[in-house]
Amino acid sequence: MNNTLKVERAKLDLTQQQLADKVGVSRQTINSIEAERYIPSTALAIKISDVFKTSVNEIFTLEEDD
Repeated sequence: MNNTLKVERAKLDLTQQQLADKVGVSRQTINSIEAERYIPSTALAIKISDVFKTSVNEIFTLEEDD
């Protein structure tokens, strides 16, 4: 799963820790999502998209083999 999380964070000038606090996860989880080592749950993806006031599909996109 690809994502634009780092770009979206930069637009709002949020650190990984600040985003993590807003959605209730660790900074390491945000780092892993950005590095595409971890695919967030649907609930977490929705929480993240709510922070950025956009749709989940604007931040996360599936690859062919997902």
